[in-house]
Amino acid sequence: MPPALIERPRVAPPSDDKRWRIVEGTMRRHGYQPHALIETLHTVQETFGYIDEDAMRFVAQSLRVPLSQVYGVVTFYHFFTLKPQGEHICVVCLGTACYIKGAPQILEAIERTYGVQPGETTKDGKLSLLAARCLGACGLAPVAVFDGQVVGKLSPEDALKQIRRWENDDGR
Repeated sequence: MPPALIERPRVAPPSDDKRWRIVEGTMRRHGYQPHALIETLHTVQETFGYIDEDAMRFVAQSLRVPLSQVYGVVTFYHFFTLKPQGEHICVVCLGTACYIKGAPQILEAIERTYGVQPGETTKDGKLSLLAARCLGACGLAPVAVFDGQVVGKLSPEDALKQIRRWENDDGR
């Protein structure tokens, strides 16, 4: 016999945006249980593109977990972001193999060319630059991820060429 759903007080979403129904659906499928935290946060991230403080408070109250726990999960996992990302995302791996084989030069070339630091988005909102501790593709070092596509054995010029392609054809 399935466990009975626990009654929960209704927590109002942060806004009347209809996308909150998607988030509520994820929580409902899991009975508003605390173990649904990561899946719920994935839904928020996929639905809105980032997880802001209002979203964290809503999820914390709805799942009955401390806000500090929600914040800890959001800031621990690389996938989650606290602010809107650019139209395109470049993640440069700074793991040991990538670092030794030239990742700092790749990062520096992007920073210099586009005036953006890791964790920032260009003023025009087109490019977000991120740095990762390790992407797990050490045999392809140095590695970066361009809009979800892993590209290895990169040079600074290769990375800039990839980003320029986004400018020229919108990367799609």
